[in-house]
Order: sequence, then C-alpha cells, then structure tokens
Amino acid sequence: MKKIIIAVDGPSSSGKSTIAKTIAKRMGYRYVDTGAMYRAVALYALRNRLSNEELLAELDKIVISFALQPDGSQHTLLNGEDVEQQIRTLEVGNMASQVSPIKEVRAYLVAQQQAMGKEKGIVMDGRDIGTVVFPQAELKLFITASLEVRTRRRYDELIGKGQNPVYDEVAKDLADRDYRDTHRAESPLRQAEDAIRYDNSDKTIDEQMEDYLRLINERIG
Repeated sequence: MKKIIIAVDGPSSSGKSTIAKTIAKRMGYRYVDTGAMYRAVALYALRNRLSNEELLAELDKIVISFALQPDGSQHTLLNGEDVEQQIRTLEVGNMASQVSPIKEVRAYLVAQQQAMGKEKGIVMDGRDIGTVVFPQAELKLFITASLEVRTRRRYDELIGKGQNPVYDEVAKDLADRDYRDTHRAESPLRQAEDAIRYDNSDKTIDEQMEDYLRLINERIG
C-alpha cells in the first residue's frame, strides 16, 4: 500500500497530538510529536540555566529520541533519559514558547524531523509541519478548537497528571502561547494554503477519525 506523509498542525490543546497518535496507530505509521522535541530543548535549557546564546552553543549536546512503551504510548527521551512527565509542565511549556522561535533551534530540530520522514509512512504534529517541515505532505490537517474547549482539555490533562493547576492561569497561558506562536518571526503558526481546517470543539474522537480516515484513503487512492 502506498505510504504518505500526514502533517497535523494547530494551536496548543487543540487535540492534534491525540488525533495524530490515533491516526498513526490505525494506519501503522510512525508518530512524531515535534512539540515534545521543543519541550525537551526547553527542559535542557531550564535545568542548565542557559541563556539563549549558551543554549545555541550546546545544541549539539542535545539528543532527542522517542521510546515506545508496552501500553503503546510514546515517551520522549532527552539524552537517553525518559522526561515525558517533566516536559509537560506549564513552566517547560512557557520556556518552549521562548526557545522555539530561535532560528538556530528550529533549524536543528527541523533537520531531524525531515530526516524522520524520508521513508514516508509518518504522522507528525506541531505548529509548522505543513508549512515548513513537510510542505510536500500528501495530507495536511489544521486542527483547532475554541479557547474555552482547549482550556478545559489542558486543565483536565494537568489534573490527570497529578498537578494542581488554576483554571484561569491555564486559560491565560494558552492565550499567551497562541499569540507568541502566531506572531513569532521564525515559522509562525499558520494554516498552509492546501491544509484542511477542522474545528473539533464539539466532535468526539470517533467522529473525527471517520472524517480523517476518509481523507487519508482519498490521498492513498
């Protein structure tokens, strides 16, 4: 069967990672969470208290990989250490929004992401997959949802991880990140001209998957 590249973009907590993972599992494709890669760089910078200039000098010391877990989930490894839980905090998320606009950081990670997709059969989600990483992707999805819905999702996710978030702070964090992501000079979040926009505010996973699989089958032929 023909394999394709599926690019999934959208704002924070739009559900794009859940969808990308589900599509990859259903199709037998490889899944790559590019947001986790930027979060891993952010965690490295925080742990070592690096300025932007110092971070650039140490980029080649940062090795990011992914490990499939027995339950089918995927964890992010930073220099061989499982940091899946550590990179999901608000602090790391905020730092990721600060390091991700840096041109050299993006170039370093985009090169790795493009190498991962050479053989196709991959689903990758992030903010610039359809516009920068894989502009030639056979299927581009731009997944979004209202800020209210995204805030509730993010809040519930943090609660589920044993954290104690404040709802209003989560809402403000998402709004701030939306602004930074869409206004940064380097690879801002935007919908590719040939991407399919999908608002999943009131859609279940099953309802979404029905639509996505139809689109995938059309591209595969």
